[in-house]
Amino acid sequence: MKIIEGGVCAAQGFSASGIHCGIRKNKGKKDLALIYSDTQATCASVYTTNKVKGAPLTVTKKNIENGYARAVICNSGNANTCNANGIEIAEKTCALLGKALNIDPGDVVVASTGVIGQPLDITPIEKGIPSLVSSLGNNSEDAAEGIMTTDTRLKQIAVSFMVDGKECKIGGIAKGSGMIHPNMATMLVFITTDCNISSEMLNLALSSDVQNTFNMVSVDGDTSTNDMVTILANGKAQNKQICTQGEAFNEFMKALNTVTVYLCQKIAGDGEGATKLLECKVSGAYDEKNAKIIAKSIICSSLVKAAMFGSDANWGRVLCAIGYSGATVDVNRVDVSFKSNKGEIIVCQNGAGVEFSEEKAKEILLQDEITIDVKLGDGNASATAWGCDLTYDYVKINGDYRT
Repeated sequence: MKIIEGGVCAAQGFSASGIHCGIRKNKGKKDLALIYSDTQATCASVYTTNKVKGAPLTVTKKNIENGYARAVICNSGNANTCNANGIEIAEKTCALLGKALNIDPGDVVVASTGVIGQPLDITPIEKGIPSLVSSLGNNSEDAAEGIMTTDTRLKQIAVSFMVDGKECKIGGIAKGSGMIHPNMATMLVFITTDCNISSEMLNLALSSDVQNTFNMVSVDGDTSTNDMVTILANGKAQNKQICTQGEAFNEFMKALNTVTVYLCQKIAGDGEGATKLLECKVSGAYDEKNAKIIAKSIICSSLVKAAMFGSDANWGRVLCAIGYSGATVDVNRVDVSFKSNKGEIIVCQNGAGVEFSEEKAKEILLQDEITIDVKLGDGNASATAWGCDLTYDYVKINGDYRT
């Protein structure tokens, strides 16, 4: 397996585009994105658990009930959520794109992101679709830019891998900066692959993977109304179709996980106002469920996040988050250390503080990628969660987000 260029256009048969159609006032920001497969593709999606869901999710779920799709269209700047005519707009978007691409509107995945509860006019989308379609090409970056809201960095990756002697490629783009919290989906992620895999196995792969990747990301504790992860697989690599679990399925899962973990890290590191990516690794847990509970509790703690912003080795806040997590844990066995590219420092052993150099700890925590390493001593299970620090700018960004 190796990292390659191309994002969602790396896999054979996929093209993409991104334009400014007029939903967003700033003409310098793209607000409409398209991903297209030149042949039918199996499709799987995972959706937000928020009871308030954007209209595009409802339409997409209906469209891909048969397990197939050919295109993804997404607008930014307006979430199309809690709108009286939201379903109508989402369905109209699919119809307009279907006509422009000469495909069935039911083969379209539709998504939106942006402000909740604001009226959305179909006119900019309708006028923009011809340009969006004519711009299709090796333009993964344009599509990635078109789905961004408060993101400050473009997020994309692609890898190649082998299945049954055939080279397959898988790539993805993502948006996510705020309103990010477990459980699924908490962001928009679109993944494409030319691997030949059945829709049933694609669903199994995605639903299994997100439990240890996107469901382990938190920026601010708010689960979004709109977001989802979607994957399309068009089979152009011509490997023998993956229809059951086995070696080929495992290779696909490894490649998928490489893409999703990378995007998780990029989403967490680009949290609204964030200056640092936080990774919490928990090992020695009683079981995986408890490992995940503890990792999430630490990464979601506002006090831990604030301490990391201030480069303060306040390990007591880590213990506190473990203590109220509800996990089965012997707190008298807990060890905590902080790591970065400047080294590692142990700050807690057996649930109690140890002497350490505050100067060395500061040097480690001043870096922009920090690992909180927690060893429990209760068993053999482990889990990893990703988040970011909590800064003054988070409040500034969200204080007037709508206006």
